[in-house]
Amino acid sequence: MIDVHTHCHLSEHWGCEWHRNWQPVYGHEYADRTPEQYDEAMAAGGVDLAFVFGMRATRAGVLTPNAFVEDFCARTSTDTVGFMALDLCDPDVMDQLADGIARGLRGVKLYPVLAHFDARDEAHDAFFRAATEARLIVLWHMGTTPSPEGRLELSDPLLVDDVARRHPELKQIIAHLGHPWQRETIVVLRKNRNVFGDVSASWARPLDGFMALVRAQEWGVVPKLLFGSDYPMWTPAEARDGLHGLARMRPGGLPAIEPATIEWLLDGDPRAALGLTA
Repeated sequence: MIDVHTHCHLSEHWGCEWHRNWQPVYGHEYADRTPEQYDEAMAAGGVDLAFVFGMRATRAGVLTPNAFVEDFCARTSTDTVGFMALDLCDPDVMDQLADGIARGLRGVKLYPVLAHFDARDEAHDAFFRAATEARLIVLWHMGTTPSPEGRLELSDPLLVDDVARRHPELKQIIAHLGHPWQRETIVVLRKNRNVFGDVSASWARPLDGFMALVRAQEWGVVPKLLFGSDYPMWTPAEARDGLHGLARMRPGGLPAIEPATIEWLLDGDPRAALGLTA
C-alpha cells in the first residue's frame, strides 16, 4: 500500500493556530508522534511507501522546517518520500525550495487556505516552473478548514486547473479530493493528465465520500485516485476500514462503489504516473 498523505509535524510547528482555531472544533490537543510511533502505524496498516510532510502558513505562525522533515524521514524504517511544506507568500520561498531539493525532499505541500496565496497569481509561475524542472510533486490542501482565519475562496480545487493549464507537466495532487468540492476535483482530474487526487478523510463524511467515489467511477478517473490516511488524524488501518465502510453503503437506487475501485486504492501502484521510480 502507498500512503500519499501523512503528517510528521509537531505541536510546536502549529504556533497558536491549533489551540486558537482547531482545538475548539476537534476538542483535543494535537498529539506529537515519534518516528517509532509512525513506523508502528504504517506497519500495522500494511503501508510499503509513505509521503511525509508538515505544514506552512507563515502569516498564521504555522511552520515545519525542511530540516525537520529530512530528519524525521531519516529516522523511520518505513520507506518514505519527504515533502517540504512551503508558503508562496514567503519572499524567500525560492531559497526554501532550493534548500528542500538539496536535502533530498521530493515534493511540496501547499496550504493556500491558511497561507492566503492565490494559486492563479502568475507571480508564482517561477516557483511552479522550478518545481516542474526538479520533477517535484506538489500536493495541495484544497477544500475546507476549521480555522476562522481560512480563506475558502483560495481553497477551491478549480484553482489547480489554472495551475495545470499553465504548467501541464507539473505533477499535482489535490488532497482530500478537495472536500466538500469533490465533484469539481473530479472534473479537474479528468481534463489534466498530471493532476491526481487523494481520498484522505473521505470516510469522515460518509455521504460525500460515497458520492465522490461513485462519481469518480462515472467520470472514469478512478486510476487517478490515491490512497491517503491523513495520519495522525487517522491511521492507515483506520483509513482502510473507512474505505471499506463506504463500499458497504447501498443508498437506495444509487450505483455501488465497485470492488475494483477499493482494490486500486489499497493495492494499486501510482508511482510511475507520479514520476517516481517503481
